[in-house]
Amino acid sequence: MRDWCDVSASRTTSASTSDEPQKFLDRYFHLSERGTSVWREVRGGVVTFFAMAYILVLNPIILSGRDSVGRYLGGGTEPDTAAIVAGTALVGGIMTILMGTVSNFPLALAAGLGLNSMVAGTIVKIPGMTWADGMGIIVIEGIVIIFLVLTGLREAIFRAVPKYLRTAISVGIGLFITFVGLVNAGIVHRGAEGETTLVFGVKGSVSTWPLVVFVLGLALTAVLMVRDVKGAILIGIVSTTILAVLVEAIWHVGPHSDGNPGGWGLTVPSLKGSPVQTPDFSTLGEFSVTGPFAKIGVVAVVVLAFSVMLADFFDTMGTMVAVGAEGDLLDDDGNPPNTQRILLMDSLAAVAGGVGGVSSNTSYIESSTGVADGARTGLAAIATGVAFLLSTFFAPLAAIVPNEAAAPALVAVGFLMMQQVAKIDWTDLGVAIPAFLTIVFMPFGYSITVGIGVGFICHCVVEVARGRMRKVHPLMWLVSALFVVYFLLDPIQRILGLV
Repeated sequence: MRDWCDVSASRTTSASTSDEPQKFLDRYFHLSERGTSVWREVRGGVVTFFAMAYILVLNPIILSGRDSVGRYLGGGTEPDTAAIVAGTALVGGIMTILMGTVSNFPLALAAGLGLNSMVAGTIVKIPGMTWADGMGIIVIEGIVIIFLVLTGLREAIFRAVPKYLRTAISVGIGLFITFVGLVNAGIVHRGAEGETTLVFGVKGSVSTWPLVVFVLGLALTAVLMVRDVKGAILIGIVSTTILAVLVEAIWHVGPHSDGNPGGWGLTVPSLKGSPVQTPDFSTLGEFSVTGPFAKIGVVAVVVLAFSVMLADFFDTMGTMVAVGAEGDLLDDDGNPPNTQRILLMDSLAAVAGGVGGVSSNTSYIESSTGVADGARTGLAAIATGVAFLLSTFFAPLAAIVPNEAAAPALVAVGFLMMQQVAKIDWTDLGVAIPAFLTIVFMPFGYSITVGIGVGFICHCVVEVARGRMRKVHPLMWLVSALFVVYFLLDPIQRILGLV
């Protein structure tokens, strides 16, 4: 009898011990409080990873050119794609894990599109500037933003934004990522000479295999969502990727080019060689903070750092609001939980991206795909970060997801975010006009920052016109003035001889 009791007690103790990790995760990430589970968070994190894995393909393409002295990033006599992929995955993975751990918010980070283009297309093309100098500008910009966070100014600016504008930012981002998805899939693209500005499909038809894959993927995702299938977005991405791989294996579609306009948009969904590779981290440490000052002077460095900082600063603000709204994580004033921690981790990511030699890392709106699939806590971000770290070894597998397979998820999330438009009072023109311009300038200007800037400036103008100038928060005036400078950066840079 005593032996049986001992065994029973042992089993009870064992079960209790096995539950401890689950209880710890529940307490730390508030899983029960936010109505989620470990599996749901991991699934959402994986969905986010697949939605933004394209950066592992796109960042090396953008950063593969020569600087003004003819050097390639990472050294060598040709573009070091493997090193840029590994560096991108490493920095993104570490910073996303830190974001999830410190802020308990389902927000993933990676090298920022637009920011990397600014480095590659403008900063390192200035005579005398090298890739190390360009990454040094990124580090300087990140340090400035960290200072703004620690002094509370960044969060103060965020809280100074009227709630209706925050809602408009979320809706605008929804339209923006929908447009990005449609463009990435090739179902909408720029018209040739003599055609309309935007063209649907190929001569108005769905006449290529990649477009068929996208349409079927979008239809599958929509059906799964209507049927309330758990993991609908992840199932849609994986299923569409498998379909794309089969299509490529049978019909050998190949990559898109002038000679093959019906090819895959960004990456061909086929695996060549081993799915495993040894990471090459040769971009790490390729930055110089002092170099830019010696080569182009203090004033030029300030202008360049300011232009990068402004884009980084407000993209994150809009992104965290949109992600929080999608997961019903905002408070009554429209603020996400742990705002200060979110902004601090995002600011550190900018510095980390420069130190890693892969451009400023920033928060990704694709995080909303994971939230739409059920993610509600930082545990999802940790899952995304782990997936990025693993991809340093399995980069070939991450690279087989074509745009046409990821784009349906972006369109679906755009729809979900668009539903918030009902929260805006469209009968009040003083609210409706700034909100409308914020929303439409994001997709049509192809920039979240542009939409936010236009909305801020319009809000101030409208309030003055209504005789309510004193109701505008002083920080809104300051930021709107900075946006005016931002929109005039090109002539300012020309005056300073930077372009």
